[in-house]
Amino acid sequence: MCQYSAEDGAPTQWHTVHLGTRASGGAGLVMTEATAVSPEGRISPWDTGIWNDHQAEAFRPVTNFIRSQGATPAMQLAHAGRKASTAQPWNGGRLISPDDGGWQPVGPSALPFSEDLAVPRPLSTGEIEQLVEAWAAAAKRALAAGFDVVELHFAHGYLAHEFLSPLSNNREDEYGGSLESRARFPLQVARAVRDAWPAHLPLFVRISATEYVDGGWDLDDAIRFCGWLRDAGVDLIDTSSGGNSPLQTFTPFTGYQVPFAAAIREQAQIATGAVGMITKPRQAEDILQDGQADAIFMGRELLRNPYWPLQAAAELGDRIDYWPSQYARAAVYPEG
Repeated sequence: MCQYSAEDGAPTQWHTVHLGTRASGGAGLVMTEATAVSPEGRISPWDTGIWNDHQAEAFRPVTNFIRSQGATPAMQLAHAGRKASTAQPWNGGRLISPDDGGWQPVGPSALPFSEDLAVPRPLSTGEIEQLVEAWAAAAKRALAAGFDVVELHFAHGYLAHEFLSPLSNNREDEYGGSLESRARFPLQVARAVRDAWPAHLPLFVRISATEYVDGGWDLDDAIRFCGWLRDAGVDLIDTSSGGNSPLQTFTPFTGYQVPFAAAIREQAQIATGAVGMITKPRQAEDILQDGQADAIFMGRELLRNPYWPLQAAAELGDRIDYWPSQYARAAVYPEG
């Protein structure tokens, strides 16, 4: 969940408190916001980044505290592509021009996300190769910063998703056209990061399983792509949806993305995480027990209540042993 509170890409005290609170609240894995692999890969000038060593070192207090609470620190690596250079949501999310501190967004093709955002400059093949190297370098910095998991953000209309979708990629070179060609850049990134990331540490990928637009990226495409990701050494698919077109048509409902995670898990034969309007402990537990997904990812619910995992354990009848000592006097345990 992006906080739009970084300084020159470096996390601040806000991030230490924000992420640390989720760790002390009982989450098993605590993941950073989308953290850019290059300056122009930020959604806004206030996003975190990890394209230099100063930023990596600034994450050290965050990872140290998360680990001290018994949780696993994870970093989500990202590039915003054509959806970059915008203001914070609470300031309207408008496009920020280069004259006002923004920059020229890039993408696979000169196709804007909407009329309110910039027409991206198409990336050259040489620039694509440099970005693959940037993702691998970012993974190495994430390791140096103390993270034990990295996730590649290939969802929600950001750069990798833009390459995957025929709605945003009309290239005529080796990076456009067929599904295999459109998947070339994301797969190059996945392989490069897998090579740079220790074999014993997990590698996740977040995808949009569908775009909810006729003629766009859909679940069948996602299943094939996830099979290729599995073969590239990816361990888990964080299964989301949408985000690449303002024309998407759907109405979210409780657990609406869980069937995507279940289909990818079964048909691509890879572990999945379920996310999206999962708010009740029994709902989350049933998803796992029914074999629809291997993990539950939570965003907005943990913004509302960072101690949800501790309360969920009590509701499900599990007497856990990781209440923070400082909060033990208020611990809630199941009866009996």
